Amino acid sequence: MNRFKIVLLLLAFSFFSFTSIHKYYISVTQVEYVKDKKAVQIISRVFIDDLEKALRYNYDENITLDENNDTEATNTYLEKYINTNLKVSINKQPATLQFVGKEYDGDIVRFYVEVVDIQNVKSLEVSNEMLFAVCPDQQNIVKTKINSKQKSFILTTKNTSALLNFN
Repeated sequence: MNRFKIVLLLLAFSFFSFTSIHKYYISVTQVEYVKDKKAVQIISRVFIDDLEKALRYNYDENITLDENNDTEATNTYLEKYINTNLKVSINKQPATLQFVGKEYDGDIVRFYVEVVDIQNVKSLEVSNEMLFAVCPDQQNIVKTKINSKQKSFILTTKNTSALLNFN
């Protein structure tokens, strides 16, 4: 009987390991200052189903994130969502994020934004509230590479922003 239970547990584990359901609500955002381009480049990785849920909640309950069936409305809603929920201040000045694009990678959507005409970065403040309204357990990890210094932090519903100094 012990072998049967072990085999049953292994089968259950295998089944749940390879489904698209995930029980962790995490996004990863990389922020890098590219000095020779005078730009702060941002790449975020978010689970497609969570982002789709947020876009449906905020804009259109029929939206579907699918690389084979993307519409202009998808990019419009995504850009609006990013600008509402991801805020960046550089040297204590609010930055304007420019949506560059997105790409799908399995169950992840990767989107790209940047801030241009940045001469230097002495301080960086990031507020990332993406997915908090639809996933209360969401954690947004932010990794930075500014002036050859790497720092990272985790943002949650209780702590939605962080300020870093690079003097």
